[in-house]
Amino acid sequence: MAAASEVVFERCPPLKPFPVRKGKRLAPGWWWSATTGRLVHYGSAAMRLHVMLLDRDPRVGGLAARPLELRWRDPGGVRAHAPQLMLRLADGQGVLADCTARPELSQRQRSLAAVVGEICAAVGWRYWVLGPVDPVYRRNVAWLAGYRHPRNHGGPRLAAALQEGVRGIGDPMLVLPSLFHALWAGRLAAELGAAMHERMLVWAQAAK
Repeated sequence: MAAASEVVFERCPPLKPFPVRKGKRLAPGWWWSATTGRLVHYGSAAMRLHVMLLDRDPRVGGLAARPLELRWRDPGGVRAHAPQLMLRLADGQGVLADCTARPELSQRQRSLAAVVGEICAAVGWRYWVLGPVDPVYRRNVAWLAGYRHPRNHGGPRLAAALQEGVRGIGDPMLVLPSLFHALWAGRLAAELGAAMHERMLVWAQAAK
């Protein structure tokens, strides 16, 4: 209980690296987070996907991979689980999360989720199980993620012009990266559930 309020888990390194498993299509790796400016470790394709999506989520202010392990007792003895992700939301609330590529949880996963959910509730946190994502939306965000770095911002003048919908504002080699960065950062919006193309509608988000 004390650690939940005193330790900044979203800034802690992983307890240990994710292992390389023979036969897996994606090896463990690191994601540079535009939210935190730091690397976030991932251990699977499903986890990498959700690290990318959370990095774009305006609710998320902190993000770390497996910075803590939970332990509890049940009739079978001592159990332990290290949730894959720790998030800190903009309102200060902590969230633990696990990622899965399956549309439905197994009985074991449901039982684990129930216990972890109770532990999180006891300390004022939340627990999320993050599942499959629409493939078109996933590909669109993956494209925009290539422009997430601040170097693609384009500067205040270009960013403001894009947000106002100004046409013919300059060299596409300069304008397009700034456009994609604005879409990634949420300053501009588009229907990312449909395939992206050169005539897609883009609009400015309301000022916060």
